[in-house]
Parts: sequence; C-alpha cells; structure tokens
Amino acid sequence: MNQPDILQEVDLHQLKVTDAFLGQYQRLVRDVVIPYQWDALNDRIPEADPSHAIENFEIAAGRKEGEFYGMVFQDSDVAKWLEAVAWSLCQKPDAELEKTADDVIELVEAAQCEDGYLNTWFTVKAPDERWTNLAECHELYCAGHMIEAGVAFFQATGKRRLLDVVCRLADHIDRVFGPGVNQLHGYPGHPEIELALMRLYEVTDNPRYLNLVNYFVEERGAQPHFYDIEYEKRGRTSHWNIHGPAWMVKDKAYSQAHEPLALQQTAIGHAVRFVYLMAGVAHLARLHKDEEKRQTCLRLWDNMVQRQLYITGGIGSQSSGEAFSSDYDLPNDTVYAESCASIGLMMYARRMLQMEADSRFADVMERALYNTVLGGMALDGKHFFYVNPLEVHPKTLAFNHIYDHVKPVRQRWFGCACCPPNIARVLTSLGHYIYTPQPEALYVHLYVGNEMAVPVSGKDLRLKISGNYPWDEQIDIAVTSPQAVQHTIALRLPDWCENPQVLLNGENCEGEIRKGYLHLNREWQEGDRISLTLPMPVRRVYGNPLLRHIAGKVAVQRGPLVYCLEEADNGAELHNLYLPKESTFSLIEGKGLFAHKVLIQADGERKSCEQASSQALYHYDNSPVKTAAKKLTFIPWFSWANRGEGEMRIWVNGE
Repeated sequence: MNQPDILQEVDLHQLKVTDAFLGQYQRLVRDVVIPYQWDALNDRIPEADPSHAIENFEIAAGRKEGEFYGMVFQDSDVAKWLEAVAWSLCQKPDAELEKTADDVIELVEAAQCEDGYLNTWFTVKAPDERWTNLAECHELYCAGHMIEAGVAFFQATGKRRLLDVVCRLADHIDRVFGPGVNQLHGYPGHPEIELALMRLYEVTDNPRYLNLVNYFVEERGAQPHFYDIEYEKRGRTSHWNIHGPAWMVKDKAYSQAHEPLALQQTAIGHAVRFVYLMAGVAHLARLHKDEEKRQTCLRLWDNMVQRQLYITGGIGSQSSGEAFSSDYDLPNDTVYAESCASIGLMMYARRMLQMEADSRFADVMERALYNTVLGGMALDGKHFFYVNPLEVHPKTLAFNHIYDHVKPVRQRWFGCACCPPNIARVLTSLGHYIYTPQPEALYVHLYVGNEMAVPVSGKDLRLKISGNYPWDEQIDIAVTSPQAVQHTIALRLPDWCENPQVLLNGENCEGEIRKGYLHLNREWQEGDRISLTLPMPVRRVYGNPLLRHIAGKVAVQRGPLVYCLEEADNGAELHNLYLPKESTFSLIEGKGLFAHKVLIQADGERKSCEQASSQALYHYDNSPVKTAAKKLTFIPWFSWANRGEGEMRIWVNGE
C-alpha cells in the first residue's frame, strides 16, 4: 500500500460566495431554511408531517419519557441540519444559532451509549437488536451523517465536542466490524459511512478509519452473503415489507451488494446509495492510490452518465426502489430523480475531480447543481421536491397511481425528510465544489461569484470571481494577492460552450488545454485579470436514438440551465405544442417571480380542434386537428411550480 497523499481543499473560512444568484440561495438557507428546518425537527410546523427527531434524542438521552417516532433513519435529519449550520457559520457568524447547535450537540452526546454506540431508534425501541439488520435498518447510514456533521462542525468552529462523539462512534464501529473471529463481516445496506469515514480520516489522520472503509468496500458482495446470514440469524424477520418480506435482503443489487464492486459493470439499484458509495470509493481510491478502484469508479461513472443520466442531472429513473433502471430507460413523467441523488452525484463528481482533473466530471456536477438541486427547493425556502419530474400533467396524478410519487407542487416537509436538509447542507458548503486546489494547479470548476484565498508555496493566492453567471456570458477573475505567486490557474471550458474566449490583462493569452481545462501558468500579481467569455446561445438538445421516451422531441438549454414549458405561460395541453426547426429564439428579462432571470421565447405551433371532447376518440384517414401559430415561453426548469399547480414539460415536440 502506498502512503496516501492528503489533498488540500479550500477552507470555507477563506471563501465568501458573492454571487448574485447562488449567493441569494445561500442567504435563503441561512435566513429561512435553517430556522424553518429547526422548527420542523421540533414539530412546530402544523401543516407539515411531524418529525419528532429532536424529541427522539431527548428520549434516548433520558431527558424525556416517550416512544420513538419516525423512520429508522430519523437521526440523519438532525445530523444534516447540524452540518448545514456548521457551513453556514463559516459564511456568517451567528452566536445564537451556534448556541442552539451547541445545545443539540450536548443532547447528541447525552444520547450516546457508554461504548460509543449512537442511534436513537435502537436505543429507545430495540437495544438488544443493535447491528442485527444491516441490510434494512440504516445504523451505519445514520452514523455516517453524524460523522460528517462532526467533521463539519470542527472545521467550521474549531470545537471538538461533536468530533469527539463521532470518533467514539467510529471507534465502536471499528471494533464491531472487520475480519476478526469475533467481529461482524458485514457492511451497510445504505452506503454513506464510507464517504464520512474518509472525511474523518482526513481530519484525524487515524488510519483505522481509512482501513475500515477499505474493509466495507472489499467485503461488499462477498459470498456467503452477509445479508442472508444475518436474515437467518434474526429468524427471517424484516423491518420493511413495502415490496414483500425481506425485499431489501433478497434484491441485493438494490444496495449494490449483488457482487463484489470490482466486478460490477453498471450503475444499479437505489440511486442515492450508489452515488454515496462511489463518492467514498473514489476518495479511497485516491488516498490508497488503488488503480483497480479508480477503474471501477471510471467504469461505473461512464455507464451512469452515458446511459442513465437525465438532461437535468437527475438519476434514478424508477419509483420502485428509488432506483436506476436499464440503460436508456429514462421516462419523463414517471421519473423519480430524487433530490438527494443529484446531491450525491455532485459528491461523486467532486471526488472524481480530486482524483483526476477532467472537465467531464465538473460538467455533470454543474448540470446537477443548476437544475435538479436548485429545483428541489422553492424560491421561498419553505417547500421542497423529493421527486423531480421532467413532465407533469396534474389532472392525471390523482387518478393514475403509477404517479403516486410525483407531486405537482413542492411540499412543506416529508415523513421521510432526507432531501430538505441535504439541499441545505450542499448549498452552504458550495465553496467545496467551486475549486480543487492541487499542487500543480488551482482548478476552477464552477463560475460562482466569490472571493477566496488558498495557500501556495507559503503565500496566498487570492482570487475574486465576478459576473452574472449563469445568465450572462462574461466572467471576470481578478487576482488580489498582495504578493506575487507563481502557479497555474486551470479554467474549465464547459461542454455546452462551443467557442470560449479568454483574455489576460486585455490581451489574447496562450495556455494549454488538457482534459477540458485551460491551464494558465505565470507569476500572478495583484491586478492581473482574466476575462472569460462563455457564449450562451440558446441550444436545441436532442436525445440518443435509443432514448425512446424523447423520440421526435427537442429540449432547450442555455448555458448550464435546462428550460421548460409551463402551463402558466403557454396554456394547457402542452403535448400539443410544437417547436419548428426554423424557429429562432429571443431572450427576455424575467419580471416578478422571475426577476433577474432570463426567459426564452420562440415562435411555435399549437395543434387543436374545435370541441375536442365531443369528437370521436380516434379518426380514420383525416384528422380534425388544426395548426395555429403560438408564441412559446420557456422558463428555467429549476423555477417551475412556483406559481401554483399546472402542466410542465421539458421535452417538446419538434425537430
């Protein structure tokens, strides 16, 4: 085994998001979402499904009497809220919020068992059943999220209390699991702890955590199968019976445990589990310098992106199991595309970029962020999508139960509330996704307005990115370092941009393009300016001929943003609209709800017939349908469903 090489990442204390667009989202999370979710965790939102998550910890800590309420993974909502708070405190100190988080951490510590175990469901409901149902019961998943919260709170505040809690938890897990005779030879049914333990290893430098991740990854899919062994040991009982007894045990591909990871060829199973697992594996592959695991990450990434990725950056096309389907099976109206899955996809992409600076990973990361992740939360910060459809016909949803998972408007909260706090924590930690600092270069992946500093050879390289991305094509990168710094700045050239242009101090500059990044090496001095122009014409997007659900259809994209038609602008029966090949697009400045956003209009057609409801259901030879001109208005897809219930579709009849 080679000595691992710890990668430097941007300290979020040294990065301030100033972006007019995404900065607004960060403020929304800080001012609205975090307080709102705190109320939800404390059951103070009458219209929302109860959470009981804080009270579960109070019961486990012996501070209250009562019964556990909620999902077996309810603890994870508290952990993700704590992580969002941690990253938010990096942006703007808030003594009151920090005190609230400190109190929650004290509560979490009080709920921890003497041996380090921490899980309120088992502590309150079934203390004798700990570690007896890894396939179904999310103990390691909850532990992973709490570990991530502990790492984040330590990095954000310097306080060790939660970090010490999660180290005791990780040490307990390390004693329970492993190859020893008296250890469990198992691994999580819901991956997450793998990526969490990698983060804990980087903070503590404790090799036990890295080795434990390697054990979980290597043991996955080994025969005889651990899920079968523990199922027999507990008398063939199941926690979930949604799809029949022990379906999570029997459908091993659902949790990517059907065979060893090194043999797996396709992205398969529960989409969130897949990307969480692969984020951890990519991190492990880099630090272990493990070429086999690196190739596994690349192989499974390619299958997912080339055959199972929605135009919106959504993954997981079927509601059954929140899972991937077969290659090229990407329906628009029954799609699942869970918000958490796109967040996990960003995490996977980020770890791949740390391992290999290739813009194809950042292109997908950007697609997921600006479309599905942003679309998962309403513009008011108080309503959320769990499922992210590309086409909605509200009149059908109430009657056809194949759409039971699809909602025409965002919801206040969920009984299974994994997505809202996940969106909050990824938006508050956005700085981790903008850059990758490497010894040879500072890689710029996302053109989010920000000011940052990163150490280079004992000096600080300071940059300020400004512009009006993703609405305007012009991006300005100013060097603000007080001392000259010799280094390479590598700029991503997005896949959607055909003719990027770069000026350095007003002059054409030469640089080497490698794997989608323009490398500019020089002694950077205060006052140096890079002017990056990324032309953003409206582009038609067509699907691979194997994508049967979008045959004969076209989508509209500008920059990284996918656009859609909504009933509020175009009337009902969106399926009767047509976008001709010769139509030209015009940009219009949004107003009201769409202020500071760019909308798109085009001359199209509407097909209709008089008194259609009185016509025969089918016609021979001659159709009564007439075609009339119709101005089509496209809005950014992430902003749909903010004006009430109505039809929506991304893919339009066209050529």
